[in-house]
Amino acid sequence: MTSAPRHEIRAAHTPSTVTVYQAYAPEIGLPAARDGRFPALWKRDRMTWIKPSFLWMMYRCGWAEKPGQEVVLAVEISREGFEWALRHACLSSYTRSVHSDQAAWKRELRRSPARVQWDPERDLSLQPLAHRSLQLGLSGEAVRLYADEWTVGISDVTALAREVRAAVRDGDRERAARLLPAERPYPVAGLELGHLVP
Repeated sequence: MTSAPRHEIRAAHTPSTVTVYQAYAPEIGLPAARDGRFPALWKRDRMTWIKPSFLWMMYRCGWAEKPGQEVVLAVEISREGFEWALRHACLSSYTRSVHSDQAAWKRELRRSPARVQWDPERDLSLQPLAHRSLQLGLSGEAVRLYADEWTVGISDVTALAREVRAAVRDGDRERAARLLPAERPYPVAGLELGHLVP
């Protein structure tokens, strides 16, 4: 079996949408899933990180058991919005192979409404893998667009998180793998994303 490229966007996606994940406290997550939009309590003036990898989200929220992250949301957003964020993003840390110097990176960071970092993808035991998973941070204009224009639907997938974890605990990794959302390489041809790959 061939190994995955070190930096590759993988996500559940359709011809028009991409699914990303976030985890919140019940007072935000439950009304968001119920109403299909983020409630007034959700802060638009803060950076929000979206993650196309279900298992990376499980690592981040501890299978929905970390305080303040008890509700896992699958947020379906438009591909147009997702790609806008990628085109307007910069890397979250200075990378010599991408940036001419640290000052240039800092200037880019200040003017970019989105940022990208690549963290080790996770397996069913939430152990790190050799390839990386995309995390996309949205701020300013990008946060408002995400909440008001890009979001197509919001679903509560906390029960799925618990079901996958139970299968892993029972030693039935095949069942756990079958339950996972089908994440495939996201087509990036023509998007010119060289500025996001270290």
